[in-house]
Amino acid sequence: MTVSDIKDLLEAEVLCGEEFLSNHVHTACGSDMMSDVLAYVKDQSVLLTGLCNPQAIRTAEMMDIVCVVFVRGKQPDEAIVELARERHITLLSTELRMFAACGILYEAGLRGGAKS
Repeated sequence: MTVSDIKDLLEAEVLCGEEFLSNHVHTACGSDMMSDVLAYVKDQSVLLTGLCNPQAIRTAEMMDIVCVVFVRGKQPDEAIVELARERHITLLSTELRMFAACGILYEAGLRGGAKS
């Protein structure tokens, strides 16, 4: 699945990283707790979160996450967008709640990563 597929499935807005929409995503993680995200194997993943702060981007970078989707219509400030842009991480925002967004991606074939 590509980041573009995720954008379409979640009816998401691209906040930055349009040039990376063709990147492939192999797993997904939905969490507002970055410590939980750190428990997953690095594997070209997408992170769905309501946590709209720099820690989400820094965690994504550490875990080789290629895309962060902010749920519930969350909109990061420009400093967060710039941090993601510098790290080549696509940012999306969807009006969907976390449970619904994760369910849509799961139904489309995207699965979670294995614990490390």
